[in-house]
Amino acid sequence: MTDSLRVLHTSDWHLGCTLYGRKRYDEFAAFLDWLCSVVEEQRIDLLLIAGDIFDTTTPSNRAQELYYQFLCRMAALRKQVIITAGNHDSPSFLLAPSQLLKVLNIHVVGSATDNPDDELIVVKDAQGLPALIVMAVPYLRDRDLRLAEAGEHFEDKDASMRQGLREHYARVRSRALAKRAELGHDIPILAMGHLFTSGGQTTDGDGVRELYVGNLAQISAEVFGEDLSYVALGHLHMPQMVQQIPTIRYSGAPLAMGFGEAGRQKSMMLLTIAGCELSYKTLAVPCWQPLQALSGDLEQITRALQDLVACGSRAWLEITYTGSKLIGNLHEQILALTEGSSVEVLRIKNERLLQRYLTSGQAGERLENLSVDEVFARCLKEHEIPEEQQKSLLEAFFEIRRELDEKDRKAE
Repeated sequence: MTDSLRVLHTSDWHLGCTLYGRKRYDEFAAFLDWLCSVVEEQRIDLLLIAGDIFDTTTPSNRAQELYYQFLCRMAALRKQVIITAGNHDSPSFLLAPSQLLKVLNIHVVGSATDNPDDELIVVKDAQGLPALIVMAVPYLRDRDLRLAEAGEHFEDKDASMRQGLREHYARVRSRALAKRAELGHDIPILAMGHLFTSGGQTTDGDGVRELYVGNLAQISAEVFGEDLSYVALGHLHMPQMVQQIPTIRYSGAPLAMGFGEAGRQKSMMLLTIAGCELSYKTLAVPCWQPLQALSGDLEQITRALQDLVACGSRAWLEITYTGSKLIGNLHEQILALTEGSSVEVLRIKNERLLQRYLTSGQAGERLENLSVDEVFARCLKEHEIPEEQQKSLLEAFFEIRRELDEKDRKAE
């Protein structure tokens, strides 16, 4: 370590996530290789991972391999790491090797407990002196925040969960202040969290799943108190400040989680702590797999695809057809334009065709309110498939979907 403490704030890796069926392990491996090089080159002393390390509570073998290989590299570099669970993570899965990891100076906090000390970690400098106290608060679940009561109204549940969250942070913060007094060193206190704060920005297709319903997405920055030097948050995938407070931040996800984030710069926060003084800057994260969203009529889409193919693009595409002409073989025409190129079309939305199918149903229907099975059934009807064939085709469709879902689960 140097005289100052250098801290890197990251979150929301979502190891193992897919995009319209495409696995992204090459991207994750490239990101983790890059992160290791940043830790070395920037002389990082402490790495914070604020939740959602994995995309599911049952991560695939490949996702686990990437995770543990990375932690081994951090241990070999003698770097300190603090990991908190997010809403996508399994607390028990993350905590299983925690005692072993602790020996390697890798601390894991998977769930809240009755003892605030379980969420406090004292980080020491090269001389072994306390340099920083971290409030490692994981994602707080319903059971962590309140006692359920029979017959309670939604508004009561909403209010009790808000109050429970405030009280939890207040307890851990109070214990952190007491710990600092016990240590006898006037050192900064930094908090971690995984939640949705008031005014937080998301974008279509970024993969964020709401933590709560109703007004519980409106947690104010006041919940963190005024005694903290920095708050390192996870859950929202867009890098951003909370309520324009520069010391309360979401680092954002390092990879674009959906086409709504196409072209957005990803980043993480580098903090430098010297005594009680804290400075910070943004580190840009490279893009290993470009995403691009195209929309327009067939002529506009054709020109855009021809340009991408001509320049050797390797982008993954989402294409939305908005033309007025009804084109039944749109998929075939688009895929023919990209055949033999590095461009890959992951999703095609034929808004004109879908609108026609929807209008054959009830007025006011929206696509997002229909299941995949309902859309397929509507397509059969629109194409005037005989009644006697519709039943067998629907059964075959359901069976194919079940087999594909099972193959995906086994592949993970």
